[in-house]
Amino acid sequence: MRHKIYNMICVAAACMCLAACDSWLDVDPSDQYSTDTFWKTKEHAHAGLMGCYNALMPWRSLHTMEFDMLTANAMPYNEANGTQAIGKGEHLSTTALIGSLWKNCYTGIGRANTFIANMPTVEMEEKAKNEMIGEAKFLRAFFYLNMVDKFGGAPLITEAPNADTQAELPRNSKEEVVDQILKDLDEAAAVLPKSYSGSDLGRVTKGAALALKARVLLYNSRWVEAAKAAKEVMDLGEYKLFDDYRHFFSEANKHNCEVIFNIETRIPEFSTNYDQDIWRLNRPAPLKELVDTYLCIDGKTIEESPLYNPAQPYENRDPRLLKSIVCIGYPYLGMTITKENVATTGFGVKKYTSYEDDVTIPLVERSAFNFILIRYAEVLLTYAEAQNEANGPDQSVYDAINQLRKRPDINMPEVPKGLTKDQMREVIRRERRIELAFEGLYYSDILRWKTAEKENNGMMHNYEGIEVVKRSFNPKRDYLWPIPYNQTVLNPNLEQNPNWD
Repeated sequence: MRHKIYNMICVAAACMCLAACDSWLDVDPSDQYSTDTFWKTKEHAHAGLMGCYNALMPWRSLHTMEFDMLTANAMPYNEANGTQAIGKGEHLSTTALIGSLWKNCYTGIGRANTFIANMPTVEMEEKAKNEMIGEAKFLRAFFYLNMVDKFGGAPLITEAPNADTQAELPRNSKEEVVDQILKDLDEAAAVLPKSYSGSDLGRVTKGAALALKARVLLYNSRWVEAAKAAKEVMDLGEYKLFDDYRHFFSEANKHNCEVIFNIETRIPEFSTNYDQDIWRLNRPAPLKELVDTYLCIDGKTIEESPLYNPAQPYENRDPRLLKSIVCIGYPYLGMTITKENVATTGFGVKKYTSYEDDVTIPLVERSAFNFILIRYAEVLLTYAEAQNEANGPDQSVYDAINQLRKRPDINMPEVPKGLTKDQMREVIRRERRIELAFEGLYYSDILRWKTAEKENNGMMHNYEGIEVVKRSFNPKRDYLWPIPYNQTVLNPNLEQNPNWD
């Protein structure tokens, strides 16, 4: 199993080629380092840690929004990365997205392991050293969570890359990997600060470690522990919902009060292509199945509400609809959107973009907003789901969901009182799908809820109700992805997942 885990010295040297800027992302230019001269100073540690953070770059789109395009939320306009194949249930162990996730996770794990292993030789203040190790442990936990979420058990490696000892490791159980993830996050939370300021904004914090821990526990149905971890984040007093749902992703609002952890970006080195015209409006093309999930402003579904008008289907709807999705007949970029603008399904993604509805500005190739990986809204939803599953819909569950609905620019009706546990479960699941649309979590949700076999089977539709793409999901096989073919060839000890190949 010869994973492409990069030598940390090369990573550090690459980091040191970055241009100067007032950001913790930057390191000072230097001559080429060797294994004899590196891992000595705090500058070396900083450069090495930036190599660990740099491994997050594929999560700006490939491993986030791309996952929504595997579901009934959206579809891609082309077959890039094998996204269509996975959504249609036609994927193989050679499908590109599957191989890239495995590779990218182990790249990040290898960098974090190398950093942690070499920090004892670095001469720097002990508190700062421990905090940096905590950051690396958080990142290792993040990458391992992505592994177990899609593949189940995986080789558990916590030492620096060594082909002689790690090339043919068998898979550890999912439970063993999850235990290590939680250990890393507990150790990170114990040493990391609650916040940063100035040029250090964007680094992993105590809240990020606790929030990721809550996600891990939620994904593993450990309800009491998940609710507790989420409540710890809520009680930190560091986060709250941002007042403007449309713009919390914008470059102008980087590091706003809702952001718990994001990928730092800047032009030109680390930027995104979300503002490109064809990508913005058609690559992740929303489907009618998602649009129909948004409630009407009376808090009722489109099937129940007297306010719903099929002739004007986007009027009187949850404001998050038109703040997240570009719809035909509505203004965007200073023009009225037509079918030609959103040719794939009749819908486009507005979330993540920097443009306004009523302002015509030149299209840009790159933008430098920070891609948010964890935000406070998710923590509230995690708490609500875990607390409801553990204890039923007590007042704290209602309060968590109602915070989302009462965001100043949303102002939807509160959740009706007197719901049963099952009824509240459906409310929470709908709320997660709407609030976190296109943020890469819905695919994981339907896998862990075991609803993918229902929700990801059948034809999906465009704005006119015309069938545009088929979703197919085999419950005996597809709740886990196959281990990439090239990895099983390199390592005969990697057991393939059930009913694959």
